[in-house]
Amino acid sequence: MGDILAATPVSYSYLILGGFVVAFSMVSLLVKEKLFIGEVVLGTGFGVLIGPYCANIFDPRSWTSNSNGITLEFMRVVLATGLFAIGVELPTAYVAKHVKSLLIVVVPTMAFGWFVCAGFIRILFPNLNFVSSLVISACLTPTDPVLASAVIGGKFAVKNVPSHIRMILAAESAANDGLAYPFLSISVYLTVEASKKVAFEKWILIGWLYQVIFGTVLGAFLGWGFSFLMRRAHRKGLIDRESLVAQYISLAVFTIGVVSTIGSDDLLAAFAAGTAMSWDGHFKEKTEGEVFSSVIDLVLNCACFIYIGAWLPFNQYDNELFGITPWRLVLLFVAILAFRRIPAILLVYKWTPDIYNWREALFCSHFGPMGVGAIFISTLAITHLSQWEDSDNPTSEEQRLAAMLHPIVSFVVLCSILTHGLSIPVYWFGRKAAARTLTFTLSRSRTQAEPAQPDWLLWERRTPRVERAGNNDFVLHRDVESDAPAASESYRNARLSASGEKERDELLANFKGEEFRLNEEKEKGNNSVVGESIAAPRPHANASEFASAIVGESATGMGRQQLDGNVAVNKSDDSRGNLKTHNSKVDASNQRDDSASRTETMETNDTSTQHEK
Repeated sequence: MGDILAATPVSYSYLILGGFVVAFSMVSLLVKEKLFIGEVVLGTGFGVLIGPYCANIFDPRSWTSNSNGITLEFMRVVLATGLFAIGVELPTAYVAKHVKSLLIVVVPTMAFGWFVCAGFIRILFPNLNFVSSLVISACLTPTDPVLASAVIGGKFAVKNVPSHIRMILAAESAANDGLAYPFLSISVYLTVEASKKVAFEKWILIGWLYQVIFGTVLGAFLGWGFSFLMRRAHRKGLIDRESLVAQYISLAVFTIGVVSTIGSDDLLAAFAAGTAMSWDGHFKEKTEGEVFSSVIDLVLNCACFIYIGAWLPFNQYDNELFGITPWRLVLLFVAILAFRRIPAILLVYKWTPDIYNWREALFCSHFGPMGVGAIFISTLAITHLSQWEDSDNPTSEEQRLAAMLHPIVSFVVLCSILTHGLSIPVYWFGRKAAARTLTFTLSRSRTQAEPAQPDWLLWERRTPRVERAGNNDFVLHRDVESDAPAASESYRNARLSASGEKERDELLANFKGEEFRLNEEKEKGNNSVVGESIAAPRPHANASEFASAIVGESATGMGRQQLDGNVAVNKSDDSRGNLKTHNSKVDASNQRDDSASRTETMETNDTSTQHEK
């Protein structure tokens, strides 16, 4: 039986990835549209649970001795696919139309954050010099496009974030991932090269000219060339729709294959290829409505962040040999969150056409997450440094840097995933809770402001005003401008909340009975009563108000006839008779008018008949 079972790390990977995607898909609508939590946060948490420090089922570092190679290439494919998709999905010629905003947001912000983060790393980790701090800071400078797309592409962002902000954040996250190469290269060259002159020469020739500029031009040329070929093939009927959609991943992989083979900037080339691919809008128009790219993104994101969760080196977050402690890491993340992007964007947003006010600038500066790109850049840096063996003490600054890179960068990435991935749900539910608290406070304040009243006045109607309508008739009027409904409702709510269970039931029964009686009277619709409609009942302020509202020198002999529509009050029994006589006269007059109208109609008909004859 043991020979039949083949539980290998590969089979575990298939089981875990497929199982998570299936389970997440079952509740994806609830999680994404109601809780505003994406697959990034859940995938990372799931990876931590099944990783070597919890369930010990999935451990990427145990697969091979060169785990950095697997991590580097896996992150490269995920990043390139996401960058290519962002370039394709941007509006037509977006980079050319918004080049000023992109340059202002990307270059000064990255340079400012690079130096600021390096300063905090140098202060909190004195074992590193400033150049080594610049290497670690270069890994944390770029904004992660995968995590940014998951944050700004959800239902909440589509409804509440303006489209120009979402577009500039997507383009910025794609551009600065490729532009992290120059910041990393100068730091690494200053670390490994003995001469600063040689380091700066390599930085200009290799870091800028060959990697950034040549890689961007090559990626744009590949994207434009394939766009031209596919347009011709589609015009001649040589390519079907499914093959067009498949270019999302095939062209991305082909581009990074070509550019990484020659040692240039493959990430920036992938973004340039995607942008050139949809420059004229043809490719985007032909693939519009397809969900293939979204499906690929979902699967790759789930796999990537499950891998990251299981890959995180929790055992290295407390290492006294290198001065790494949890409180230093927490302070570093707080400093990076506060000073990496916020001051720079708040200073330059007035010159940025796509950012209209300081609120949008603050939002853009906050959503600069660190994730896949930071792990890729840090792993790439380690491959250029001499490795440190656990059995030996580090003998050089280069080995010390290689040993401290992943612990610091991975902890910041973990905190960034939690902070930026949960920002929208925390804001949403916090706003709802604050709104409920404010509503409860206002309702309670209004209830407490009501004057104290005796219980026997609780359900009494407010006495209407009495005016003389003519002869001996009196008409009762309701004060329509009063706040009777609101006051009555708040007072009743206060009484119900202050009463016991038995008394509360009696009050509710009386209230329902009162509403039922009013509805019955309203359905009767008696038109013979003169007056103005009465508003909803409201308790009297005190007993003297009720007594003073009684009309006449004596309340004896006064009758009151009340309906829901109009109300009339007779001052005495004689006035009651006069009202009946008046109503009879009105009815007789109406009958005479109806009779005359019918006679006139008959005469008109006879005249019309004679004319026809």
